[in-house]
Amino acid sequence: MKYYVVDAFAEKVFEGNPAGVCIMEKWLPDDLMQNIAIENNLSETAFAVKERNGYHLRWFTPGGEIDLCGHATLATAYILMRFIETAQTSIRFNTMSGELTVNKKDDLYELDFPIIIPEKYPVSEGMIEALGVVPEEVYKGRDLIFLLKSEDAVRNLTPDFEKLKQLPGLGVFVTGKGKNYDYVARAFFPRLNINEDPVTGAMQCSLVPFWTERLEKTEMVARQVSQRGGTIYCKNEGDRVKISGRAVLYSIGDIFID
Repeated sequence: MKYYVVDAFAEKVFEGNPAGVCIMEKWLPDDLMQNIAIENNLSETAFAVKERNGYHLRWFTPGGEIDLCGHATLATAYILMRFIETAQTSIRFNTMSGELTVNKKDDLYELDFPIIIPEKYPVSEGMIEALGVVPEEVYKGRDLIFLLKSEDAVRNLTPDFEKLKQLPGLGVFVTGKGKNYDYVARAFFPRLNINEDPVTGAMQCSLVPFWTERLEKTEMVARQVSQRGGTIYCKNEGDRVKISGRAVLYSIGDIFID
């Protein structure tokens, strides 16, 4: 089976977030797709099968299937438009989170994702112990969001991953106002065997409305300040979020399975 690795939300290789992409004629058993994701050992491996009006897309982490992933969606659209649907500049995906669309605009890939409005959540001693700092505010949607006092506080954070696993929510996001960007962020998913995710598109579904309220802006440029780093262009459109970034092909190979 053909297998691609794409650095998503990247200007060049070794930046952004690497995603595995498998475009298939029919579905493999779930346990086999899970084993492939574990073997690949990337934060996400995307599996796509063509349907009448687009593609059915699923995302697997080393720790299990997930309901929404931005960077692997961008990576899949990049592969489809470059190698398979070469005349297309728009791809529709049927997913666990509904219909998602990716449109190519020059060298940017724009993802149309659902908006998630996080709600304020009480701070606990367990949160402070897990983070190693006292957050300014805490919010929760699917994931737990911590507002920190500065960009430096986000960059310098060294959380306790075992303690992060005990917190509510699927993932843990930390964010702060940026110096050269509207906001910066980092994302952690220790429950999915991903300590830090390099660049997280789906995180913007929650952070875009979060920062729209604080900055009074509907168009923003965010930077994920992980070790690899990545830039994401964001737009708040009411009930949807537009998330744009670039992608770079890292490798093409073959997976040998029984």
